[in-house]
Amino acid sequence: MSRFDTIVVVDWSGGNDRGLTPKPDAIWGCVARSGVSKEPVYLRNRQVAEMWLHDLIEAELAAGRRVLAGFDFPFGYPAGMAEALTGASDPLALWDWFEARIEDAPKANNRFDLAGRINQNFGGQGPFWGNGLRRDVDGLPRNKARYSNPFADRRQAELQAPGAFTCWQMAGAGSVGSQVFMGLPVLARLRRAFAGRASAWPFETPDREIALVEVWPSLSVSKPPEGVIKDAYQVATLARVLSALPARELDEMLLVSAPEEGWILGLGYEHRLVDSAATRPELQPPPLRNDCFALPAGIDWTPVDQALGLLRTGLHPVVLQEDVPVMQAVGRVLAHDLMARRSNPPHRNTAVDGYGFAAGSVGEGPQVLPLMAGRSAAGKPFDGVVPEGRALRVLTGADLPAGVDTVVLDEDVTRGTGEIAFRGALRRGANTREAGEDVARGALVLSAGRILTPADLALAAAVGHGSLRVFARLRVAVISTGDELVEAGAAAEQGQIYDANRPMLLAMAARWGFTSVDLGRLPDNRAVLRDTLDQAAQQADVILTSGGASAGDEDHVSALMRESGALQEWRIALKPGRPLVLGLWQGVPVFGLPGNPVAALVCALVFARPAMGILSGEGWHDPVGYDLPANFEKRKKPGRREYLRARVRNGKVEVFRSEGSGRISGLSWAEGLVELEDGACHVQPGDPVRYIPFGSFGL
Repeated sequence: MSRFDTIVVVDWSGGNDRGLTPKPDAIWGCVARSGVSKEPVYLRNRQVAEMWLHDLIEAELAAGRRVLAGFDFPFGYPAGMAEALTGASDPLALWDWFEARIEDAPKANNRFDLAGRINQNFGGQGPFWGNGLRRDVDGLPRNKARYSNPFADRRQAELQAPGAFTCWQMAGAGSVGSQVFMGLPVLARLRRAFAGRASAWPFETPDREIALVEVWPSLSVSKPPEGVIKDAYQVATLARVLSALPARELDEMLLVSAPEEGWILGLGYEHRLVDSAATRPELQPPPLRNDCFALPAGIDWTPVDQALGLLRTGLHPVVLQEDVPVMQAVGRVLAHDLMARRSNPPHRNTAVDGYGFAAGSVGEGPQVLPLMAGRSAAGKPFDGVVPEGRALRVLTGADLPAGVDTVVLDEDVTRGTGEIAFRGALRRGANTREAGEDVARGALVLSAGRILTPADLALAAAVGHGSLRVFARLRVAVISTGDELVEAGAAAEQGQIYDANRPMLLAMAARWGFTSVDLGRLPDNRAVLRDTLDQAAQQADVILTSGGASAGDEDHVSALMRESGALQEWRIALKPGRPLVLGLWQGVPVFGLPGNPVAALVCALVFARPAMGILSGEGWHDPVGYDLPANFEKRKKPGRREYLRARVRNGKVEVFRSEGSGRISGLSWAEGLVELEDGACHVQPGDPVRYIPFGSFGL
């Protein structure tokens, strides 16, 4: 069985038409391809749903795509039921049996009456129970109080799926029985409409263009975000997860023997159905195009600026969005512009401890005002009006009551019995704050793409936000390749070196606020690398490899990417780090960095970091550099850009004693890079050079 191109998941309903407005407990469908789901579709009744499914499958077949369509109701009954009704143990004959007897219209159907007639064949007390009609139905108990069942209460699948409902229940919460009655006829008609092209799993081998399978979204899907319809969320999440599975894993799940009762796809493999980035389904980013890293025709050696420009225009965010409490949002990337829900300050208030009054009631020189009883304090405003010519005690941050527009400081007041004395005149508004003088309600306070700081959280909270819509953290998988590598601290034999790149790259990703996914060091073995890249594509949003990026016999990263048809091998006019492999592996962007640690760091800073800024939703950021006098001499030939390990001492830039790209100690010694432009130059002590501190790269 080869990979399915399109996954469709449908949450079914046995009830009546649900109206124009999307509602819970209705029919919802969703389409996904390559780990990305479209927006869930609300289907108000079964007639609309069947037409949508037929048209969708027809269009997919016309486009040459294989379809796996999952439905959340049992495809069969416990053993013995099919033979009791049809005379054969063939569950597909049972599909046709129901299709011939079910009468279905948007506002009415005969499912309860049919269940009663079936029960009468077995004595009138089962196997079905639950009457959802106001009238009695002969043979159909309203509940299980007077109930007997000649068959098993549950299929083998339900016995292994805690929380699954029995297929005999026709009404009430969890009335799966009604879904089966109203779903099997639709499956029978779809199977007939696409005869010879559709297979019904697990009763038939799913090796045709269409596979109809049973699913249960609750098997592993997490709770939806607040305000999102559960059914819509679950179909989108399950479709996305199934479409992202490697073909061999899906094939493994489909290797099931349940010839009469049917089976739930993924049962026993719940851990593989977890959506680690689950969030609102309507907010998924589009996939990257296969040409996002493509160079223009005729390009051999790519100048650094041109390479950066191509990255900037070819990428977009690949992470989902989620709501997080403001207390947990530091370091996250804001997904939407944030508008003030409330002004700051929300009301006119006093900036000091003192006494408030109307400025128009006092003049110049000594003033004496009668003091009103009470006070206005922060959180406990004065409930009343201060008449002109009188004063009220006010404390810092307190709302200014009606009649007060000016405050005199404590230090400038002499208080007597029931009155205060001070010197005027005070300008109107002295020692007060106007409502919204900091931020007005509805104003833009933070822009999308901002990495949220502690101060940003204070601002967001002050203007009324308890949670913030942010991008999920970019998950960065790191892989080291090479037979010569051993783990740091292990015994190293002749010809072996310690893996220095992996701890460096994992730490860089973490410092940038991303989630680091350590996939270890790999030998120079193409099959092992392929399997690890498959694993990385399921666990991460971007993949960093080091080593194997050139064109030698053991450069398997570039070779595998070439085999997959997704290789863009950039020969960058750069020192250090000319070879840079870029491509997509199962839709996930791959940055193949050089194996040399110095070159790996430089390429990661110059190329991967700004690119991952876009992928993470943060946007593109050019590192900020400073022109400082050089404390070194350097001659450079034209043709490529160079980056020297550097640091600043006494206001001048010094560079590491050696430019050798194997000198790892220079990375630790350095505090930034000196960037020398593409042309020829001769730097002498005192000449200005561009120094970029590591902090400008986010380190």
